[in-house]
Amino acid sequence: MSLSAQIRNIIKRLPNGKTFGYDDLRIPKERYTSAAKALERLQKEHLIKKVSKGVFYKPEKTVFGELEPDYNELLRPYLFENGKRVAYETGITLYNRLGLTTQMAFRTKIASRSKRINIDRKALKADAVKSYAEVSDSNYAILGLLDAFKDIKRIPDSSVSQTIWRLSIVLKELTPNQIESLIRYALLYPSRVRALVGAVLQNNRYQGKGLEKLKDSLNPLTIIKLDLEQSELPTKNNWYIE
Repeated sequence: MSLSAQIRNIIKRLPNGKTFGYDDLRIPKERYTSAAKALERLQKEHLIKKVSKGVFYKPEKTVFGELEPDYNELLRPYLFENGKRVAYETGITLYNRLGLTTQMAFRTKIASRSKRINIDRKALKADAVKSYAEVSDSNYAILGLLDAFKDIKRIPDSSVSQTIWRLSIVLKELTPNQIESLIRYALLYPSRVRALVGAVLQNNRYQGKGLEKLKDSLNPLTIIKLDLEQSELPTKNNWYIE
């Protein structure tokens, strides 16, 4: 089967509105030039459309015209490299989904350890930030939670106490393995994150050994000032939080 026929068959099986690139088409790098010509022909036939360099989609046709992929599909190609996740969405967009703020962001933030991802394409706009750890499918959600602890004083339309209340609920829903992962990655974050994670977990009556690691990582002489009342986080004094 020719490369052109192979690409056409794979695309035929893809759902409308799903973005795809050369990796999804299982094309070896040495054949990218030939593949580009085949994809160009498919564009001229209006079977696919180009999103950005190396990223395409099958348009969904309705009585109102052709639909573009939804936001998540447009973002997906930027979060993966060679089929592996290398980045995740963070900032206000993520905090809105977590229920920490009602505000929406005009620009989102993309966190990655290995690359800087800036996007400026129609409704999809993003600024690059550096993640505190290598990003994978197994840890990106945990890293997003830790980002919320880090930005706790900068989350719009929410007070520190409101954010802690909401994050406490989220942490109660984590599995024991997820909590262990949370603690492990928290150790890579600034002291205020380590302290807050420890205080919230302790307030949630978590008694795992990981709490000792978080506590030992803190300097007792460094006070974290968040203007919290004792009633808002009863364990705060144990973690040098005011």
